[in-house]
Formats: sequence, structure tokens, C-alpha cells
Amino acid sequence: MTPLTPLTPNTPLTPLTPLVLIHGHPFDRTMWTPQIEEFSATRQVITPDLRGYGTSPLTPDAVTPLSRFAQDIEALLDEAKVESCVLGGLSMGGQIVMECCARFPERVRGVVLADTFPAPETPEGHAARNAMADRLLDEGMGGYADEVLEKMVAPYADAGVKAHVHRMMTATDPRGAAAALRGRALRPDYRPLLTRLTVPALVVVGADDEFTPVAEAEAMHAALPDSTLQVIERSAHMPNLERPAQFNRTLADFLAARIDTAA
Repeated sequence: MTPLTPLTPNTPLTPLTPLVLIHGHPFDRTMWTPQIEEFSATRQVITPDLRGYGTSPLTPDAVTPLSRFAQDIEALLDEAKVESCVLGGLSMGGQIVMECCARFPERVRGVVLADTFPAPETPEGHAARNAMADRLLDEGMGGYADEVLEKMVAPYADAGVKAHVHRMMTATDPRGAAAALRGRALRPDYRPLLTRLTVPALVVVGADDEFTPVAEAEAMHAALPDSTLQVIERSAHMPNLERPAQFNRTLADFLAARIDTAA
């Protein structure tokens, strides 16, 4: 059994390709609420809580590499009897999508890479992620959540969106978050993978994202053989929540033009 809590809203009787959306750190599946509401009436939408996040159980691992998360996603697809899907992810979730493409490319019909990047960790970044893991274990999530809230979403974001993001961060178990940080510090270089990824790709980024600037998205778009780039104005690291109408329209256009017509 996979340790993930899939929480699929419904399974419509439709031939449309299922959509699997993977949340970022330190969030949970509810970050995809606007997308669940928009797309689950017409296609199967699967939005798991990653191990150690949300309602999924905390495992005893001190380090959770991206490969472990990808194994969990593969097991979840097996349990749900999903043979192929569109995989989407934001930030760490996007890097998990890349790892999934390395592990089981035959099941991936398309990818959505939102506010993420493919490069391996730098020595400085490796040290910083491990230091942050130590801090979260020592202090909990509250101080970190306060510090990064207006980088996760823009300072001008809707107050309700800010409250939702802050609530997700503070509800995360620091042990799960720390294990993921340590694992993410060990990630491989996904840039060669992107050059070999022939399925359609949608690259999305918030115009004011400080964690993964627009230049990172442009580089991924240039590396991917078959991709579309969309910069969403007046949003930072979480455009799917900050500008859900624009994000959903972009995703719907991509699915209609590049995925569903090829089914």
C-alpha cells in the first residue's frame, strides 16, 4: 500500500486523460483546490498528500529523496488503475514530476511544470536546506511560515489566499518537512532529462516569483522539445492560488490542445 492519501474527488465517466497534481513544500493537496473545483467534473483529478504532509502518514525516514516520492506516485497510479496521465507539480512537486518522468516515462502523457527548476543543488544550497531542516525540527514551522509567506505568495495577494498558504505551512509536521528538505538537497540534475522529454509540456511561472524566477522557466522552455511557456502576471510562487482563473485557463487550453485532441 502506498503511504499517500490520494483523495480523488470523483472519477467521471470520461475518456479524458487523468490529471495528477503534486503539491510543493511545505504544503498539502489543498493547494490545488481551485484546480480540483475546475477540472474534476470532466476528468479524473488525483491530488495526493505526499508522505509526511497533510493527511498522509509520517514515515520514520530522516531523509525522503525525490525518488521515494516518485515511487509513491507510481504505487498510487497502480492502486488507482491509472495507466497513463498528465503529471503536474509546483516547486518541489515539479521536481517530483521530473523524477517520475525518469522512472516511468511510458505512463506520462504530458507534464505541467509550475514554478520549479531542474538544476541540482549547489553546495551552498545543500548546506542551507540541511540547516533549515535542523531549524524546523528545533523550532517548528511557525517562524519559517511567517518569514516566507510573502515570497510564497506576493505581498499584494488576497488575504484569504495568504491565510490558506500560512495555514498549510504551519499544519505541516516539521519531521516530514525536514526529511523532504534533506532529500531535496540530494536531487540529481534533471536538465538532461528535459532535453529528452518528448511529451507535451506546459511551463508556468508567476511573474514575481523570487524562488524560481521567470528566467528559470524560460530556460526549461528552451530545453524541452515540445513545450508552452506561460508567465502569469501579478503572482509569485503559487500562481495556481494567487491567480486561479488565469492558471486554470492556461491549463485548460493546454489539455484541450495538446492532450485531449491526441487521445
